[in-house]
Amino acid sequence: MRQTDSIKSYHAHIYFDAATKEQARKLCQQAAEQFAVEMGRFHQKNVGPHPMWSCQLAATPEQFAMLLPWLALNRNGLIVFAHPETGDELADHCDHAIWLGTGMQLDLSVFD
Repeated sequence: MRQTDSIKSYHAHIYFDAATKEQARKLCQQAAEQFAVEMGRFHQKNVGPHPMWSCQLAATPEQFAMLLPWLALNRNGLIVFAHPETGDELADHCDHAIWLGTGMQLDLSVFD
């Protein structure tokens, strides 16, 4: 059994497309302001394992405990993919993944 102290941080990736771009930007900005999480670049292309355009929110475990329920209630139909950062990128992106909305197929070949 793994201990949760192996979790150094969390990433929440907000997925969007051309039609939901501004909705996603607003959600990410509100999250960054309200929870003091770090908002990453607003990628209007697929990056890494992500099957859609996305923006990353980086959070400490304490921030994430408040951020995740807020995203669940305020994502307004956007898909959110979240995962811990334990140092095992493959496991973090598949075995430890958290989906809000419809789960999607990630491109895990980037971890080969």
